[in-house]
Amino acid sequence: MTRKTVRIAMNGVTGRMGYRQHLVRSLLALREQGGLDLGDGTVLWPEPVLVGRREHALRALADQHGLDPANVSTDLDAVLADDSIDIYFDAQVTSAREDALKKAIAAGKHLYTEKPSATDLAGALELARLAKAKGVKHGVVQDKLFLPGLLKLKRLIDGGFFGRILSVRGEFGYWVFEGDWQEAQRPSWNYRSEDGGGIVVDMFPHWEYVLHELFGRVTSVQALASTHIPQRWDENGKPYDATADDSAYGIFELESGAVAQINSSWSVRVNRDELVEFQVDGTEGSAVAGLRNCRVQHRSSTPKPVWNPDIPATYSFRDQWQEVPDNQEFDNGFKAQWELFLKHVYADAPYRWDLLAGARGVQLAELGLKSSAEGRRLDVPEITL
Repeated sequence: MTRKTVRIAMNGVTGRMGYRQHLVRSLLALREQGGLDLGDGTVLWPEPVLVGRREHALRALADQHGLDPANVSTDLDAVLADDSIDIYFDAQVTSAREDALKKAIAAGKHLYTEKPSATDLAGALELARLAKAKGVKHGVVQDKLFLPGLLKLKRLIDGGFFGRILSVRGEFGYWVFEGDWQEAQRPSWNYRSEDGGGIVVDMFPHWEYVLHELFGRVTSVQALASTHIPQRWDENGKPYDATADDSAYGIFELESGAVAQINSSWSVRVNRDELVEFQVDGTEGSAVAGLRNCRVQHRSSTPKPVWNPDIPATYSFRDQWQEVPDNQEFDNGFKAQWELFLKHVYADAPYRWDLLAGARGVQLAELGLKSSAEGRRLDVPEITL
């Protein structure tokens, strides 16, 4: 085996997602397993180069995880000028991402980025065009596709379980504390539109790729975005006005004719088995998929409910569904996509979750906000480079 060291500039790893999912549970997890075997006698060894604004925080992470202290920098331009670095990864706040990605493309780096890739569709498409013209490889995080529950759901779809799919209903969210008497579990910028916050900008890109990959292209959107909690308290305990939407209610028409309804909220208390659940109903059967689990009810075993509000129910509706078995081992979804992207860069393996796919998510969020502001349904045009 030949070990090839891959130096990856990681910008934004002091944030929750960049640290937990991308640094610790993806690249450091790859190192713990001995690297990534490309299958041709080569093993990739990821070497993170931590980039950000707070040097002390970066050095603390490097020290905590035994990384080379020389691989810490607050100078993005210098890092991008380093020819030993092949890949640039971005998990910064959305408002800072577009300019950094442009610099990385200009420097000839392959790039992998959290979503949304830009703050608007024009910017997202420009990034895709610049990357194509430069000839660099590029990917956008679409982690929900690799969740065990959705992988089981995809297995059902591919096996023809549903017959003709009629509808998809999604429920996502949880109560994010306001920050006054309990510390908020999300950063305050999420609730300021001027900083790129808002649940539509955050979650509609997820819903776009989930719907697109599993059920077909979104052709129209009708959304209502709301700020249910108008005042919150930041990390320093200071009150601030929440200018971004914290809840969104969307109806999406799909190219197949199926209809998806997805509620997203940071101001809802959970009465579900998992923090996100999708119910899919088809002519031959239905399924409910969450983060890890998936339950089904086939046409042949569908009970015959009878509406009678005058007597209490003597049975549990949930017990009338059957669990879909795992049938395989499921790795962390972020790590799984990192592996595919690294194989794409170093073994030319196929990869479709690129900047154009990311631009579709930005487009849906942009149209969702416009739909909410104008109070009408909007078509979602197909985009190309």
